[in-house]
Amino acid sequence: MTRLRPFLMFQKQNAEEAMNFYVSLFPGAKVTDIQRYGAAGPGPEGTVMRADFTLAGQDVICIDSPVKHAFEFTPSFSFFIDCESEAELRRLHAALAAGGSELMPVNNYGFSQLFAWVQDRFGVSWQINLP
Repeated sequence: MTRLRPFLMFQKQNAEEAMNFYVSLFPGAKVTDIQRYGAAGPGPEGTVMRADFTLAGQDVICIDSPVKHAFEFTPSFSFFIDCESEAELRRLHAALAAGGSELMPVNNYGFSQLFAWVQDRFGVSWQINLP
């Protein structure tokens, strides 16, 4: 069966830290598999060769890239979260914005009750919505 999953490539050997942070934010989220580079590489020993995790029912893959690229994450790809309450939106906004940057602050922009867009401290973008 064809599957579609977001794939996050980290270049600062912080894939596991990011994954664990994301899993801590969503009830029922979990790491389902993690494979690490060994002494033979090609990445630094112990870093994430591939990890699979689930956030709000969405399967996600991440790696620590052993190859340095001239690009990082961009806001043109983001996770879009529909929240069930204002309290949930504000909790996620505070956690995801901490140490990152706010692209659009929490506000009513006319297309939903409340909306915010942040780039977290790892460079991943999140649109947080209260429909």
